[in-house]
Order: sequence, then structure tokens, then C-alpha cells
Amino acid sequence: MTAETTATTPEHFLATQPHAIVERDGVRYTLLGTAHVSRASIDAVKEAIGTGRFDAVAVELDPPRLQALTDPEALAKLDLIQVIRTGRVAMFAANLALSAYQRRLAEQLGIEPGAELKQAVLDARERNLPVHLIDREVGLTFKRAAARLGFWGRMKLGSGLVAGLFASDEVGADDIEKLKQGDMLESSFSEFASSSPELYEGVIAERDRYMAARLRETHGDAREVLAVVGAGHLQGLARHLREETRDPVAIREELEIVHQKSKVPWFTLVLSAILLAGLGWGFSHGGLKLGTDVLLQWIAITAGLTALGCAIAGGHPLSVLAGAAAAPFKPFRPAMPSGAFSALVEARLRKPTYADFLALREDAQTLRGWYRNRVSRVLLNFMLTCFGTIAGEWIGLARIVGKFVS
Repeated sequence: MTAETTATTPEHFLATQPHAIVERDGVRYTLLGTAHVSRASIDAVKEAIGTGRFDAVAVELDPPRLQALTDPEALAKLDLIQVIRTGRVAMFAANLALSAYQRRLAEQLGIEPGAELKQAVLDARERNLPVHLIDREVGLTFKRAAARLGFWGRMKLGSGLVAGLFASDEVGADDIEKLKQGDMLESSFSEFASSSPELYEGVIAERDRYMAARLRETHGDAREVLAVVGAGHLQGLARHLREETRDPVAIREELEIVHQKSKVPWFTLVLSAILLAGLGWGFSHGGLKLGTDVLLQWIAITAGLTALGCAIAGGHPLSVLAGAAAAPFKPFRPAMPSGAFSALVEARLRKPTYADFLALREDAQTLRGWYRNRVSRVLLNFMLTCFGTIAGEWIGLARIVGKFVS
């Protein structure tokens, strides 16, 4: 049984902040809607926990974001080589873009974005209350959202992330107002979410369902739960918490799976087929000379543009060589991009120091800082090397098709 209550209470924090109270299965959930850049929200959180009426606190955070908020040296504990090997570079970039956006807000407004969530965790721990992290990991949200988009949509999203990493101008007044009423991720990706229903579904709507499931899954023996969430999630979260009847564990697991549109890599297969056909045609119609010419052109174009991308990123000569050597074989090795080979060599030869990790957020604000910091330069190496390979594949493919029709 569920019920939603809107009865007035004497507590000041409920009178000044948007909220909803949902009672379900013997648990009373007080959903406190906050603005991620508001001192009033921090005060409301402190007052709410200070009442002593709650026996558990839930917050709109995942473990990496909590660690970033509470541990200034969290990035310094990251194993960058492991990030590259396990294919989590996109997740790392998404988290870095979010951190850069938060840094710009903090400098502009004089308040740390998400400070009210941090305050909720600290106050709950001080009172020995259970703390539940109910949000989905940012990188996973990014991957699920990107999986819904087409090729050009993913390219636009990726370029937007890169642009966000380099941006140093002030956040606009409209974006700040949206943030006060909405959600940090929605604000970070606002340009894309507003024009892409698929992205909005992954960034906002899915997380309402996810957090509602996590609340039901993690409340334990608590009977009074305070959930501190961005105001933009309040309505959807209350609705799902009140109406959802499916098993919360099943819902959470479903929303953690990254669905690929197709298990068959059609583009890679077509590219491989055209490349092999071009080589076969060259050897059969023009003999060894023409076949070798087609093969050498493919190698030169893909390896050359890959090397150029890595060189623009300031890669070590051996990193450039690793990327160039891997690029011609990319159609036959889709799971491992050439940028990963190059970035792994870069990370080993120019191993990031403790100081690089500590300075990462600051250095990511300027182009010069990106090249100076060894962590960001590895990421830059990965991205520009991959862009070079993609350009090389398209140009090389066009040259081979041109030989067919000429």
C-alpha cells in the first residue's frame, strides 16, 4: 500500500523547500527537493537531519561522486592504465566534464555544487545514521544515454563533452536558474537534452525510476527516511515511489544494462568487406603492383592521420608509433580502438604523478593546462588518436571505392 501526504508540519525546512512525503510498505519517505547551488538548501538539509526524526538518509549521489565531494584527493587514487584497459575512458571523460562544470560554477557563485548532498552525508554520519547512495553512476548514465543515439548523435554528444572540458566562460544565468530548479546532469547536458528525447530519457527520466527503486531496495529497517534530491527529480521520483509495483532489484538491474542497438557490427563488417574486396580487386585486375598500391594507400592514410592526431595531442613518439601501427587493422579489431594502444603507451612512458591528479581540475580549465597535465594529456591522446583513425578510415574507404569506379 502507498499513500502520499501533503499535510502541513511545523518544521521550517518543509515550509521553505519543495518536498513530497510518500508512505509505502510501512516506510515514510520524506523527499526533500533541493537546489544544487543554494545555501538555503544546505540550511534546510542541516535542519531536517537535526530534527532527529529520521533513522536513515538517502542522497542523490553515486559512490564516485560522493568520493569526489568528500575526498579532495580522490582522483589521485585512480589507476589510469586500468581505466584504459577496461574501456572506461568515456566514463572518465564524462566525470571529468562534470567536474569541470562544477568547478566553473563554484568559482562563479562562491558555493560548491552539490554542497547540500555532501552536508546530508556528513550530518548523517555524525549522527550514526545509515546513508544510502541512490543515484546511478554518471558514467553508466552517460553510456546508456549515448547507446540510444545514432552515430551522429554520439559524435555530437562526444564533441560537446570535449567542448565542456575546455570551456572557461561563465555559466549563463538561464542555466543557473535551470540548475536551481532541476538537476546537475541535466544542466551539464542541457544543450543536448533539450533537443534529444533519447538523451533526456537516459539522463533524467530513467534516474527517477532508478532512485525510486533504490529507495525501496535499501531502506532496511528504517521507518522514517529522508531523501535529499534535486528539485527536478521530485515529481517523477514521488510518482514512481508511489505507483511502481515491480521488484526494485529487477528494476535497478534493468536500468544498469547498456543496450546496444545491434549486436552485429554492420559498419565494421561493411568496411572490412569493402577493404578486402578492394585489395582482392587490385591484385586480380592490376596484378601485384595495383594490389600493393591499394594496400599501401590504406596503410598510409589510416596510419598517417592517426599519427597526426596523436602528434597534435602532444603524444610521445612511441605513442604516435603505437597508434599508427594499430590503425590499419582497426576494421578487424573493433573492440580495441587505436587510441587505446596509443594512450596505454603514453600512460606508461609519461606516467602521471600524484601532483598531476591533484592539479587535474585546475589544469582542465585551459588548453595549456591540458597539455601540461599528464592525466589530461593521456585523455587528449586517446580522443585525438581515435578521431585521426576515423578520418583515415573514411578517406581510405573513399579512395578504394574511387578506384572501383574509375
